[in-house]
Amino acid sequence: MKSQIISKKRVADHGEVLTGKHEVNAMLDLVKQETLRIDSRFLEPACGNGNFLSVILERKLAVVEKRYGKSQLDFERYSILAITSIYGIDILEDNVRQCRHRLYGLFDCDFYSRLFKNRAKNKCRETVRFILDRNIIWGDALTLKMVCDPPDYIVFSEWSPVNGSMLKRRDFTFSELLRHKETRQTFLFPDLEKERAGRLPLFSDLGEKVFIPRPKKEYPAVHFMEIAHVQQ
Repeated sequence: MKSQIISKKRVADHGEVLTGKHEVNAMLDLVKQETLRIDSRFLEPACGNGNFLSVILERKLAVVEKRYGKSQLDFERYSILAITSIYGIDILEDNVRQCRHRLYGLFDCDFYSRLFKNRAKNKCRETVRFILDRNIIWGDALTLKMVCDPPDYIVFSEWSPVNGSMLKRRDFTFSELLRHKETRQTFLFPDLEKERAGRLPLFSDLGEKVFIPRPKKEYPAVHFMEIAHVQQ
């Protein structure tokens, strides 16, 4: 239990009790197939320092290594796709920093550098850092706002692969996505290709009107190795 509590003050102030590894794995095994899907999105609204998200990413990257470990370009492309699917919010700044650092270290030390050694590319590492900075948010999932002055609404980036090595980014406010979830849709973000083709349903399967959120900002597709430099 001691390893699950950083301090009594944090428990009193924020109700912070970290979930143990055994419990994390048992809970994730309930949705095991989703944790093994490279592009299946996960959001942890009180992510702490990443106990859940690190295990999810580790499972995804193990799948990427098994399928694409012999091709550096394919490994880079699909491991970044896995990282784009991981989202977290925490109200404590040190947890956010630790979570980002932990997920980055998992990617780089446990997989990328181990597999490709001196062939590993700094541009790929920069892309991973950039995406983690966008996806792991210092904020309050109850108020839907970031911890900043003045407080602003939490914005998540959707990352969609386009034509193999390109990434398309669209930014959505968390509040809009939650409104969208209330329409009984089953995805965190609207499907970009279906939306463009005009094939998103206007009504749910119960005949109710469906709200389709619009992005706060949309960016041109760029090569995944360049995203940290082009979209600062």
